Parts: sequence; C-alpha cells; structure tokens
Amino acid sequence: MLSKLPQNHAQRMARARLALEGLSMGDAFGGKEFREVVPEIHLTRPPWRYSDDTVMARGVVEVLDRHGSMDQDELARIFATRYEADPYRGYGLTVRQVLERIHRGTPWNQSAQAVFNGVGSMGNGGAMRVAPLGAYFADDLDETVKQARASAEVTHAHPEGQAGTIATAVAAALAWRARDQERPREGLALLRTVLEYTPAGATRAGLEKSLTLGFDRTVAEATHVLGNGSRITAPDTVPFVLWCAARHLDNFTDALWAAASAGGDNDTNCAIVGGIVILANGVEAIPLDWLQAREPLIWNIQDMF
Repeated sequence: MLSKLPQNHAQRMARARLALEGLSMGDAFGGKEFREVVPEIHLTRPPWRYSDDTVMARGVVEVLDRHGSMDQDELARIFATRYEADPYRGYGLTVRQVLERIHRGTPWNQSAQAVFNGVGSMGNGGAMRVAPLGAYFADDLDETVKQARASAEVTHAHPEGQAGTIATAVAAALAWRARDQERPREGLALLRTVLEYTPAGATRAGLEKSLTLGFDRTVAEATHVLGNGSRITAPDTVPFVLWCAARHLDNFTDALWAAASAGGDNDTNCAIVGGIVILANGVEAIPLDWLQAREPLIWNIQDMF
C-alpha cells in the first residue's frame, strides 16, 4: 500500500530529481577515468559512466516518489535488487556484503549491524545518495534529519555513517533554500546550520574544523585538516565535501573541479558536492556538453533492467 503523499508532492519530487541530476553529474565527472587529468581543463571522451552512487540515489528517489517518506523495507529491497542486477557499478566490499545478505533474505537491520564486528559501517555511502532526500524535505529540517537517518540505517548502523548522512541532507535542504538568495550566498552560514543539526561525534568535529578554516585556504590545505574521502568514512569525507560545496555554492563547475582536485574517493566526493550545489543553481548550471557526455539518467526505474 502506498503512503499518503503530501499535497505538494510534485514540487518536492521536482527538486529531488534536480538533486539527482547534480549528484549523477558529479558522480560521472568524478569517476576514476578523471583522476589522472585533474586539474587539467580537458576531459576524457564520453560516455561518462556513473557508479553505485547514482544507482542508490535513484533508489531513494523512487521510494520518495511512491511513499513521500523513507520506507526502509522497500528501500532495502530496491538497493539489493539493483545491486544483484548490475553489481559492477563500483560497490564497495562492505555494502556488497550488506546487500547480498538482504538479497538472501536477511532483514536489513541485521545485515547492516553485522559488518565491522557488529558495530556497523561508518562509511560515506549514506551521504553519497541522500541529496534528493534533503531536497524533498527542504521545508522542514527536523523532518530532513529524521528521514535522512532512516535512509542511512538500511546500510549504515554506525552512528557516524548516519551523522554524515544527516549533515549532507541538511546541507542539500539549505542549498535549495538558498536558491533565491542574493549572490554571493553565505556558505559559512550554511555550514553553521548544518553543524547545529549534526549529531555529536567525529563527523561533527570535522565540521567544526571546516568552520575554523573559512574559505581562504586551498583545497590541499583543507584536505590536510579535513580528509579527502580516501578512507571511505563519513568523518573523512563529509566535512571536506560540505566545505567544498559551501565554498562554491554559486558555481557548479567550480565546485566539482575543486572536489575532484582533492583526490581520494572522487566519484563520491563529486556526487555529494554536485547533489548539493545544483539545488542552489538549477540544472542550467550544468554545461550542456557534460550532460550529453554522461550516460543517460533513466527516470523510469523499471526501464533500467
């Protein structure tokens, strides 16, 4: 049975799809084929293939469209089904273990809890896929936090994995709210509000450091303090990518080049940044040749396989 949808569901879904466009563009842009050319201005030949970041974010969008909220059972089923249908999208070892267990019938909460000796994953996978959710619930930050946590719990039982997801969702919601603000938008104000909603822990501590940096530091200096995602954890990823998104809130392409220049988990870094920054600028901020180079983003999920 489908949930009762809010009256403004169509408008919410339009902004969730906008976030998915930016996320997927960032994912494809930051893929492994680009690591050797950054920060050169030329790009490799199309098609630019996106990764599991986009596939899982698309699952979030599908659940939102059907229910207007995070139905965790359905989200788990979609994640596992998409993984089994196309497992060569760059899924990490941990999420493979979780999704394979779910596909075999293990409840998602048991599957998520089983990894890392029972403490769950503190990875950046919940954050990488959550921007559309932040866009959908942008009118209510408390609900954004609640729904973001629910979306993360399906694969990330560790509090840090959930904290990174919450922080990213709130950042996306705030980016949407900033769309009508006079430029230049106040990126530090965005980070301060994200910090208010982020649970205590290492991810929050990293966000506190990002505020002390300001935007005068280089990307190399920022990653030295904040990390660059190379550890694939939320504390090592989310503070930097939110700093990067806030620093370049007015310019989608600059934001992606900055994120990619950090190295580390490039596709996820760029996916998170792209999903946030696009909400403040609109789809027209994506260069047309980039959109044409990215493999098609299929809106009808059933047509994927």
